[in-house]
Amino acid sequence: MADRSSNAGAGDGASRSPAALAIEQWTALMTQAQTAMVEASSALPGVAQGQAARQVADFWRDQLGLWERFMAPSTGERALEKDKRFADEAWRSPAFDWIRQSYALLSDHLMRGVDALDGVDEAQRAQMRFAARGFVEAMSPSNFPFTNPQVMQEALATNGQNLVKGMRNLVADLARGQLTHTDATAFEIGQNLATTPGAVVKRTRLYELIHYTPTTEQVLETPLVIFPPWINRFYILDLTPEKSFIRWAVEQGVSVFMVSWRSADASMADVTWDDYVAAQVDAIDTIRELLGVPDVHAIGYCVAGTTLAATLAYLAAHGEAQKVRSATFFTAQVDFSNAGELKHFVTDEQLNLVRSLSTEGFLDGRYMAATFNLLRGRDLIWNYVTTNYLLGKDYAAFDLLHWNGDVTNLPAAWHHSYLTDLYRDNLLVEPGRLAINETPLDLTRVTTPSYVQAGREDHIAPAESVWELTRQFRGPVRFVLAGSGHIAGVVNPPAANKYQHWTLDDDAAPPETLVDFVTRARDTKGSWWPDWINWLRSRGAEMAEAAGARQPGGGALPAIEPAPGSYVRQR
Repeated sequence: MADRSSNAGAGDGASRSPAALAIEQWTALMTQAQTAMVEASSALPGVAQGQAARQVADFWRDQLGLWERFMAPSTGERALEKDKRFADEAWRSPAFDWIRQSYALLSDHLMRGVDALDGVDEAQRAQMRFAARGFVEAMSPSNFPFTNPQVMQEALATNGQNLVKGMRNLVADLARGQLTHTDATAFEIGQNLATTPGAVVKRTRLYELIHYTPTTEQVLETPLVIFPPWINRFYILDLTPEKSFIRWAVEQGVSVFMVSWRSADASMADVTWDDYVAAQVDAIDTIRELLGVPDVHAIGYCVAGTTLAATLAYLAAHGEAQKVRSATFFTAQVDFSNAGELKHFVTDEQLNLVRSLSTEGFLDGRYMAATFNLLRGRDLIWNYVTTNYLLGKDYAAFDLLHWNGDVTNLPAAWHHSYLTDLYRDNLLVEPGRLAINETPLDLTRVTTPSYVQAGREDHIAPAESVWELTRQFRGPVRFVLAGSGHIAGVVNPPAANKYQHWTLDDDAAPPETLVDFVTRARDTKGSWWPDWINWLRSRGAEMAEAAGARQPGGGALPAIEPAPGSYVRQR
């Protein structure tokens, strides 16, 4: 390696190995980062100069200790963090092990420095902690070719072709304006994704209504309509057949309908929240009339769950609450006071940026995707920078990541009001502060039996925030906490036997808080889907023959085209 590096520089640098140069560069970077942090913190109101000086002293004391351990290592095995960025054995060589450990030291000091700041309110501290974490993740030595031994080894082994291929990957992503996470050729909607048989039976300006084909001779008399979030494609609930919630529900003898939202364009500049609530009511009435039934079960996922809560309040205000027999909420929020890190994106500066990106009446879904990627930057950004740009690896085939990158556009007016009225101002939980078509909303009037599912590790709709829904409704509520997060906590078929979920017996005393619930709840291995279907059947076990209007196109609404329809394919 020394011979290879001798042609790369001049003077003293010509005689040093790449590892030595990497240490030198990394030390300089750490010094600059620490200096910048201290200068920035010193400029904050209420931060004493002594506090900044202590930060500097603490950092260099720990840095000296690291050097001492590096120069005179103990014979025992070094304690290694469980960090997949540094899992490769190449990081165990002395030079790169020092780089790795110095990065951990600096990261720790940066984060502790934010937590130690005086005179900063908690909202500002949370924003600073989020920004600091993003900076720490971005400056990881694994993200740079000359401080990542795996990249250096790969460059030697391939004569630099890994970097050439990585550059091609980078240029392709720049051209499409979006980070690639998976092999784009591995999946196709209607072929190996969203394949549950059915038909589109209604199309409006805003949505298509898909009716799925029964696979049982009899079905539950009360049908189910699912409202997915319009910030993503509906087929998160109809991925590959073995992961499909829709296919599973059909196999349980449920008449399933799905709303497939249209991706916004300039013609939808006037669309507001009123239109999405009206669309949910329209879908409910359409299914009731088609099947000749008095009511439906409804599911709302994420933002569509928030909208389903508003729809229930709207129906209650009009004396029509009986149209929905039960409501299920997947990771949905109505009280946004503890809505997690997405609240960092509703500052005046962020809102002005969103406006500037929505001049044609809609927000390009790629911007929304980038926001969600930032929430998990280490996994959804920097992991792919290293793997696909620096190491030049091929993209893996992963259905969930294909869906994650299949973005939808959002109506600008509604998106702005969603961020301000809900995330920033939290108006939905204040009776009468929000109205739909001039009808004031009051969640405390909702008595519909409800099933509320939250994800223990959800970073988009934190479990603590989802829990607040149980405090708003006045009807019976069953709360279920699922293992994993916003997606894997929902898309967890029983056959996978993954994760777990927590429930309370129906006759248990209602918990006052989420902590109380977790303390008393029963931990059950595997998916919560069986618990949900049992709960749904308890709302009404009457059955009907899967014939006539129960078959897609067999009633008053003829089939327009096979599922999954056209809107899910629009870009």
